[in-house]
Amino acid sequence: MIAIGSDHGGYDLKQVIIGYLKEKGIAYKDFGCMDKTSCDYPVYGRAAAEAVASGECEKGIVVCTTGIGISIVANKVKGIRCALCQDSFGAKMTRLHNDANMLALGGGMVGPNQAIEIVETFLNTPFSNEEKHNRRIALIEEM
Repeated sequence: MIAIGSDHGGYDLKQVIIGYLKEKGIAYKDFGCMDKTSCDYPVYGRAAAEAVASGECEKGIVVCTTGIGISIVANKVKGIRCALCQDSFGAKMTRLHNDANMLALGGGMVGPNQAIEIVETFLNTPFSNEEKHNRRIALIEEM
C-alpha cells in the first residue's frame, strides 16, 4: 500500500497521482489534505511518513508546492528516506542506491505527465541490494 499526502499546494498533483494509482490497481491510503484550503504541510507529510515507518504502508508519496518542505518533514521520521525528485532518473537512482521509501514531488515544479513518469519509475525500480549501498544506508540509519 502507498501512503500519500499533500498540502493545498500539492493537492492537484496528488489527485493526478491518485488517478494513476487507481488506474494501475495500486492500493493507497490518502492522509490528506482533502481540498485546496490553505493548510500546514507538516501535518500531512508526517502522517504519511509515520505510516511508512510503521509498516502500515510499503512506500509513500508526498507533495507540496516545491516538495522541499514536505520532504524535510518526512525525513524527520525515523526510518524514512524521502527523496525529492524532479525527473525519472533521480527516482531510479534513489531507489537503486538509497532504497528510498518515500518520494516527494513539487506540485508547482513538475507537470502531471512528468510526475506520473517519476512515480512509475519510483514504484517499479527495485533496490540494488549491493553491499556498498546497504552499508551506506546502515550508516544513515545510525544517525
